[in-house]
Amino acid sequence: MSREMALQAYRGLLRSTRIAFLGDFGMLAAARHQARLKFEENRGLPPNSEEMSREIAHADEVSKFLRENVVQGQATREAAESFRLRIHEYTERGDNEDIKKGKGNTLAGGKCCSS
Repeated sequence: MSREMALQAYRGLLRSTRIAFLGDFGMLAAARHQARLKFEENRGLPPNSEEMSREIAHADEVSKFLRENVVQGQATREAAESFRLRIHEYTERGDNEDIKKGKGNTLAGGKCCSS
């Protein structure tokens, strides 16, 4: 993996933080700071090494997770236990078929996290 691929992964991660934490400046700053620390920590990895490939793949996975699975919620003033969610165009939406069938959901009678 080259330096260009690492920069591409870093930029993608920064874009994902902007999408996931829009309007929450504290969380956005903390996420960007953490991304910077991890990339600085791995700066000395040899180009085209297996370890560098793993770290870039990890950054891409984190980026995808932030973009598709993190949803912001804000308490509404009307009801104490009611929240308004910010679902955006990148948010992963499913049809809940696995939940309806009872796969991995203890509420549907299946066993969660056990083999």
